[in-house]
Amino acid sequence: MNVLTHFFSPRYSWIFIFAILFITESCRRDEIYEGQDVEITFSVDTLRIDTVFSTIGSATRFFKVYNRRNQPVLADFELKNKNNKFFRVNVDGSQGPLVKNVEIAGNDSIYIFVEVTVDPDQPLSVSPFVIEDQIDVSVNGRLFTAYLEAWGQNANYITPSNGRGKGFLYSCDFGERIWNDPKPYVIYGILYVDSCKVVMPAGTRVYVHGGIVRDTNTIYNDGLIVFLKNGTLETRGTPEDPVIIQGDRLEKEFENVKSQWVGLLFWQESQNHVLEHTIIKNSIIGLRVDSLAQLSLSGCSIYNTGGPAIIGRHANIYAENCLMYDNSTYGMQLTYGGNYTFNYCTVGSYEGQNESVILTDFYTTDPLCGPCYRVNDLNASFTNCIFAGTDKDEIGLAKFSKEDGGFNYQFTNCAVKVNELTDPKNFPNFFDFCENCINLKNNDRVFNNQRKDDYRLDTMSVALGKGISIPTVIKDILGKPRKPTPDLGCFEF
Repeated sequence: MNVLTHFFSPRYSWIFIFAILFITESCRRDEIYEGQDVEITFSVDTLRIDTVFSTIGSATRFFKVYNRRNQPVLADFELKNKNNKFFRVNVDGSQGPLVKNVEIAGNDSIYIFVEVTVDPDQPLSVSPFVIEDQIDVSVNGRLFTAYLEAWGQNANYITPSNGRGKGFLYSCDFGERIWNDPKPYVIYGILYVDSCKVVMPAGTRVYVHGGIVRDTNTIYNDGLIVFLKNGTLETRGTPEDPVIIQGDRLEKEFENVKSQWVGLLFWQESQNHVLEHTIIKNSIIGLRVDSLAQLSLSGCSIYNTGGPAIIGRHANIYAENCLMYDNSTYGMQLTYGGNYTFNYCTVGSYEGQNESVILTDFYTTDPLCGPCYRVNDLNASFTNCIFAGTDKDEIGLAKFSKEDGGFNYQFTNCAVKVNELTDPKNFPNFFDFCENCINLKNNDRVFNNQRKDDYRLDTMSVALGKGISIPTVIKDILGKPRKPTPDLGCFEF
């Protein structure tokens, strides 16, 4: 019997079969999964390199990419901004910014290493406060994204632990935090202040990082500072050295870009907010003061906003010597009643068709539902103010209450612009509540040059010497003394 006959004898055949199966199984590669229901996850949604660089330097972090399927998949990895000078990536040993056909075994993971190099001495146009990018992972036609964050300048970063668009609490056990570091403060995410008084001395600079956030089910704007019921804000700017709160893009091309961040929100029943000589700009709204919250403003400028400079909703607001302009909707939107006093304020509304100020005593979430209206008493007083703009009416009134005493407003020695407001179907008796007012015409000289955002009074302004003395307000927004017979608006000529 030859060797082959001997090997294939019944006695040894099972050994041969086992060997063939073993070799076949050992050499066979699992088939690559190509279905679109592939499951790819990351160890972190956002990789944060939160080292604050004081000199040029680098830092490296990593995260893991998981394949949740039982079969292997092929993935492409791409740094979105290929010209990024800050981030460099390494995908499972291969350098980016583009790495293709990386196999991730079934129920397994791979590492992605990210290095960032920052020179904080570069200008903000080259190395901004917040440096962002993303790594797009493409698998079977589906796209998965991991976000990258790093700090580009030496500043005080007040940020959430879990990345952009997330809310986080800032508290000090009912104490006081003074932001008096000469370095600027950078807010990243949605800051909730509670059980704490935040004080910003003269010269404080606060930069808020905004942008669009795409969550699983929603898209919303980032960059919001909220003062909850037991949170308080006090700014102590001066005419020479104001407090500035604005977006964090300081390049020249972003100087007049609106809606870069959301704004400041004073929550229901929060009290004792005082803003002195503070500039707020580049936001969606300037200030929103909610039900029964209380805010006092002096010498503040709110401009270049995508929405109103001030929203008051059943709120308590006092303001003097304040300037509002370049607001894409209303200058002031005072709704659902409340108590409002404005002295020596200037509102320039030269965009769109919305009024400089609108007053209502109601709100509703469904205009088609009469019983859904909610009504609250309104008490509003304006003295020595200017409400100017391109619309026919720069004063808007909307009254729901039919009871006497529920809708109270008084304009005293103000420059207003009304036309259709005094129609019989609207408020024909408006000037009974606008004592010694000037009704502006389109050809009236008022400001130095509103086209260049210069809202000082012109030498021939109709607002010169038309005010009434207010003993508690003796200087204008720049610290200039008020005359015995003062001018209207925030600037004394």
